[in-house]
Amino acid sequence: MTGALGLPRSIRLREVSLRDGLQIEAPMPTSAKLELLDALVAAGLRRIEATAFVSPSAVPALADAAEVAAHLSEYQGVEFSALVASPGGARRAVDAGVTSLEYVVSASDGHSRANAGRASAEALARVADVAGIVNRAGGRTEVIVAVAWDCPFDGPTPPEAVVSLARRAVESGAERLCLGDTIGTVTPGRMADLVAAVRQACPTTPLGVHLHDTRGMGMATALAAMQLGVLDLDASIGGLGGCPFAPGASGNIATEELAYLCREVGVETGTDLAALLEAVALAERIVGRPLESRLLRAGDRRRD
Repeated sequence: MTGALGLPRSIRLREVSLRDGLQIEAPMPTSAKLELLDALVAAGLRRIEATAFVSPSAVPALADAAEVAAHLSEYQGVEFSALVASPGGARRAVDAGVTSLEYVVSASDGHSRANAGRASAEALARVADVAGIVNRAGGRTEVIVAVAWDCPFDGPTPPEAVVSLARRAVESGAERLCLGDTIGTVTPGRMADLVAAVRQACPTTPLGVHLHDTRGMGMATALAAMQLGVLDLDASIGGLGGCPFAPGASGNIATEELAYLCREVGVETGTDLAALLEAVALAERIVGRPLESRLLRAGDRRRD
């Protein structure tokens, strides 16, 4: 840890715009996604969630998952991952050459049924199958706990439900955990409470966070997470994203704004802020509308 704020020296920033960011957008050519990928890698991002192997009818924007995956070997020194929603999706991902996978389990039945078409317990029961497929391919499974704090259908999520889910996921083969603030309701105090509870239950399992900025608390909560020693944070260029199965869910915290915050408080992300802003401008052109990036509008305070 470093400085008066008690922050880590560096974090492992995972860029999720190509998956979470684009999943609610209109389908676009694979070539446009690859152009954005080029820009993200050029900006120094070395952990990138490239796509999702899910039902094309449910998420048509990501129907080209295998086509995107076919190009990932062209990039050196980048850890690519993909999201899956079932063992079948895991098999498709592994067949396409992606072996670092995220599997989502909702902490509430309401969101689980909307997102995956099954109850939370049913989704949790498939962790072992997903992990088995990934392990045989020499990869790694991360379970993302969706609606870890609040659900748009069922209301506040009981912390004990998240802790139980996390413990069972690890027992079933998950090697990493991530707490998802799916509808952007978490605040620093609630972050601290849940991180402490999950760590107590799963003390040796790496824990990350996936934050949305729906209520303007994203950066404050990201800072709190880092002060708690959370080193794995998800973000999306330009704040792109949102869950198509969670009413009211808006974009993720913006990669460039998290990188700006980290630079200003002495936390290394390995990224080039000017290049990140170029990637945001490119993303705007690709999706065809202005993005919610205050940093792009205002510019870096440093002009050199």
